[in-house]
Amino acid sequence: MIATKLSLKFVQTHLDTVRDTMRSWNHYSQDYQLYMYSLPVTWDYVQDRPYKGDNIKADRRMYLHLYHSPERALEDEMAFNSQLADLQAELESGQRHPDHEKQYAKYFEVKSTPVRGTKVVVREEALSEAKRNYGLFALLSNEIKEAQEALEIYRNKDLVEKAFDNLKERLNLRRLAVSSEQSLDGKLFVQFIALIFLSYITRKMQENKLFKNHTLQEILDEFDIIECFEVPGQRLQVGETTKRQMELYTTFGIMPPASLQ
Repeated sequence: MIATKLSLKFVQTHLDTVRDTMRSWNHYSQDYQLYMYSLPVTWDYVQDRPYKGDNIKADRRMYLHLYHSPERALEDEMAFNSQLADLQAELESGQRHPDHEKQYAKYFEVKSTPVRGTKVVVREEALSEAKRNYGLFALLSNEIKEAQEALEIYRNKDLVEKAFDNLKERLNLRRLAVSSEQSLDGKLFVQFIALIFLSYITRKMQENKLFKNHTLQEILDEFDIIECFEVPGQRLQVGETTKRQMELYTTFGIMPPASLQ
């Protein structure tokens, strides 16, 4: 499973055949708020076999998964329009930037006359071409046939990346700062248990779409204000919990603790 560039010729060829049809209601996922479309493609498979002194050449099947996000398309267009406005202002003011010369030539036509001065005209065809792929992205897989399953698997790798970031930053494991092997073992064990909790909470927040309105830190802070009372020889007592906290426990699939309400 890999992400692939839309600029690749074979991706553009297949995309052009479904560019209009893929954005129909039948291909829309309300859960992800994306249009999804999958189609089988072939690729030229080559395997060198030094131990046999030959190579295998054959056509193999892959699956191209195409996605269109209306929200992402709007963000792309707004960013592009802002960039164009800056480029046009540079041309009209005569303050051209050397690094922008290719973009000037691609998107604008500049005409200068002694009487009318400098006139900047946008190349509409170039703008239309640039906007064709706004909001689109693609994945390739040699096994996964369904677009939604492919997207779920691909996005789950983000959990792994966030886990390493949590270890280094949130759990302060960038530097070990221990003086003995026993302390190192203890710290790694505690960090490992903490990472399990963080990864579990992150996954449940994704499944229940909590990231739309909350950050991970906000959820942790919500649980952090719950008070606990420990008495030697007795079970740990939990202070009063709010309705919101009880709902979060249920959302995460955890039995809410009995509180001292």
